[in-house]
Amino acid sequence: MKMDLVSLTTTFVIACLATLAYASDPSPLQDFCVAVKDADAAVFVNGKICKDPNMVVAEDFFLSGLNKPGNTSNRVGSRVTPANVNQIPGLNTLGISAVRIDYAPNGLNPPHTHPRATEILVVLEGTLYVGFVTSNSANPSIKNKLFTKYLYPGDVFVFPEGLIHFQFNVGKTNAVAFAALSSQNPGVITIANAVFGSDPPINPGVLTKAFQVEKNVIDYLQAQF
Repeated sequence: MKMDLVSLTTTFVIACLATLAYASDPSPLQDFCVAVKDADAAVFVNGKICKDPNMVVAEDFFLSGLNKPGNTSNRVGSRVTPANVNQIPGLNTLGISAVRIDYAPNGLNPPHTHPRATEILVVLEGTLYVGFVTSNSANPSIKNKLFTKYLYPGDVFVFPEGLIHFQFNVGKTNAVAFAALSSQNPGVITIANAVFGSDPPINPGVLTKAFQVEKNVIDYLQAQF
């Protein structure tokens, strides 16, 4: 059952505003610093250089299309549609971005991390099983702790910055969620892709030792990516 659109929109706006208070990016020193496209930048900086303020237009702060479902016809059955500084140059230095996530039935947003952002997610449609895993304890005998929750339309969940997390559609229908992140460019590291699909590949000797499995298992996993 779909929730009232106004209520969901209000929830999402509040979520976005909440991230501003904890933004991990440096605070702006002027009203705005609209990003120049990387291809047009004469130098590389930590972030993006500013466009001439006299050349800034409303379109620099605008993006349309997040009302449209993403194509989930892929191996994991999900699609993330970003709204970060690469799509909205006006987000440069503002410490916030957003995504729309679509999930087919049994669709998964695989375990991943955002190295530069905390994420707050609100479910619009469907039922999601979500969770995150803590970082390593100072005591090596203590295992990483898993926090999980089943989410329904209108529910909100937070994934702390840098921690491995995931979302899995456990329902029989499509699911949709929106998330706000506390960085203009939060980055993403999908764990399986990074470990088993890097270019060049990680030496199998490293992975067999790390995962305590035979080399043929590593060879199989690397072949999937």
